[in-house]
Amino acid sequence: MELVWRAVSEAEPGPKWAGLFQEYWPGYRDWWLREGADARPTYWESYQALKAHMPEILPIYDELCDLAGGGDYASRFLSFYGPPAYLSGCSQAIWPGKEPVLVRNYDYNPHAFDRLVLRTEWQGRTVVGCSDGLWGLVDGMNDAGLALSLTFGGRRIVGDGFGVPLILRYVLQTCKTAEQAGRVLARIPTHMSYNVTVVDAKRNFLTALMAPDRPAQITHAAVATNHQERVEWTAHARFTATVERERYLLQRLTLHVEPEQKFIGAFLKPPLYSSAFAQGFGTLYTAVYRPRLGQMELRWPRAGWAFDIADFVEDQRSIFTPEPAGTLQ
Repeated sequence: MELVWRAVSEAEPGPKWAGLFQEYWPGYRDWWLREGADARPTYWESYQALKAHMPEILPIYDELCDLAGGGDYASRFLSFYGPPAYLSGCSQAIWPGKEPVLVRNYDYNPHAFDRLVLRTEWQGRTVVGCSDGLWGLVDGMNDAGLALSLTFGGRRIVGDGFGVPLILRYVLQTCKTAEQAGRVLARIPTHMSYNVTVVDAKRNFLTALMAPDRPAQITHAAVATNHQERVEWTAHARFTATVERERYLLQRLTLHVEPEQKFIGAFLKPPLYSSAFAQGFGTLYTAVYRPRLGQMELRWPRAGWAFDIADFVEDQRSIFTPEPAGTLQ
């Protein structure tokens, strides 16, 4: 299976972002409207939610809405408020060595993600990461030395709140430390359950267990897969092998400290690496963040792509992944 990835840098919202939006919007529009427009919050509700919970990024939101054409549907979509439900797999962990290193696998539908590494300098804060919804992020880091990534929390409950990729963007736009990030993740409402792991330049780290129906728990966990304190969705847990992956990672963290490259390499092999592409839970990439050094790296079984937040090079690459399989291997 061939997936074309792009790396795009644009300091301020402008023609590059507008071009990306026009390209991606038809697919996102169909997804956002799949239950009908009335199932989604209104523009006024979305704007007021952003104003209440993430006011610092309202100027960015307004600029992006203008670049997207100012339409009602596009503006409501870009708020990330009350989006349709969506599920992913994913594994993530903090390397137990001295250097702050966050490693994660993103397991999702190969036909429903941006395949875009986006670098921005919005509001004077440089951010780089894997895009979702063209300004949200499923993982990323900023120039203050903060990195984070998400996994689905393994619960079916949907509530009032934001899609978590925008929450990750907001954290990277406004926070410098893991402690600051934890306070933000504890207060912003999410529409589904997610686990967000954060590490800063001093190797302080945490994992926030976020949910729409109960207060977020801020833990000192260095590992997150697809459940929270306990398994609550048995079928999903069994299919994604969330407990097995968590145990595997915890074992690697509690024994001797592995060399960094060996620890990263484990994410490209079973049981962490998934080939369930046909079921929408194949591993689309492994991301490595070294926030103190300002380095990001994407890895696949047959390729790698390195980025530097201060010396970012735009490019496009075709990535070949193993052929889709019906089950996890």
